[in-house]
Formats: sequence, structure tokens, C-alpha cells
Amino acid sequence: MNSLKTVLVFMMMGALLGVIVASLIVPPILSWYNEPGAIAPGRTVETLCNLPELIRYTSTRIIRGQLIGALVGALLFMVPGVMTARRRTVVVAPPASA
Repeated sequence: MNSLKTVLVFMMMGALLGVIVASLIVPPILSWYNEPGAIAPGRTVETLCNLPELIRYTSTRIIRGQLIGALVGALLFMVPGVMTARRRTVVVAPPASA
């Protein structure tokens, strides 16, 4: 049971770290990916947008990016968690009777 707790703690730390990293990386990627000037380089492009749809799109993409970051972080931190739990588990041999 102690091993399971160790692995879960490592996975939760990885998930939290993944969400933090995704929160820092996803918004700049979204702004770069949806930049109007990237459609036609060298020209200015004017766009009109539906704000409620834009807000739903942006918030959905940010939350999806955070979810992916959490999953990747949890999976990456699961490996050191398992290794730490295995290292802590010591097989106790029964004492030899004389």
C-alpha cells in the first residue's frame, strides 16, 4: 500500500507540473497559430469574428492543452515513482533458526 501511495504522489506531482507547463506554453502557441497575418504574409488581413465562438474555442483549447500536459506529466513521473517504490521495498528474509 505504501508503494502505491508513493507512485500516486509522483504521478500527482507530474500532473500538476504538466498543467503548469501547459498553462505557460499553450496560450502563446494559440496566438501564433491563429494569427491573422500568418494567412497572407506581407499583407495586413482584417478579420471579423464571433466573440462567443472565439471565447469557447480558446478556452476549450487551453483546457485541452492543460489536460494533455497533466497526462504527459503523470506518465513521465510515474516511472521515477515506480523506481522509488521498488527501491524502498525490501524483502525481509526470515531469521535462520539454529
